[in-house]
Amino acid sequence: MTDTSATTPEPVAPLSDWEMKAVAQAKLEAELFTLNKGTLLDALALAGVTRVVVSFDGYGDSGQIENVEVQAGDDQVAMPGAAIEFSEAIWDQAEPRRSSAGIAVVVESLAYDVLEKTHCGWENSDGAYGDVIFDVPDGVITLDYNERYTASENYTHTF
Repeated sequence: MTDTSATTPEPVAPLSDWEMKAVAQAKLEAELFTLNKGTLLDALALAGVTRVVVSFDGYGDSGQIENVEVQAGDDQVAMPGAAIEFSEAIWDQAEPRRSSAGIAVVVESLAYDVLEKTHCGWENSDGAYGDVIFDVPDGVITLDYNERYTASENYTHTF
């Protein structure tokens, strides 16, 4: 039997001022991430860089980038020293802050952005480690993420 009675959807509460600002902030951050990623990958390609591997490690409420390896083909090379335009979303501001930043700074910023977007709190408790890989020819950033955790198993036997 099919229910053909009309149902009235429950009213949805309007978003608060803070929630509307948070939605606008998230949208702007996503747009700027795409813009910054494209600018960075273009600059790396122009410098002949094919891959950047950013290794991170965090635990006990602290985390940091441990190493950055820059490659041109199979060769390890120095990070290009050029500055590029970088845009940041500022809370409750419709327009981003635009500035010039070194390629190394932008690589680090985007690596932390990727971690924050996917695994907020990666540095807490047992933490996590891994790599953020900038594949310049393919135009992608890949996060290889390993989460640590403490496990406990309990067995009770009554005979």
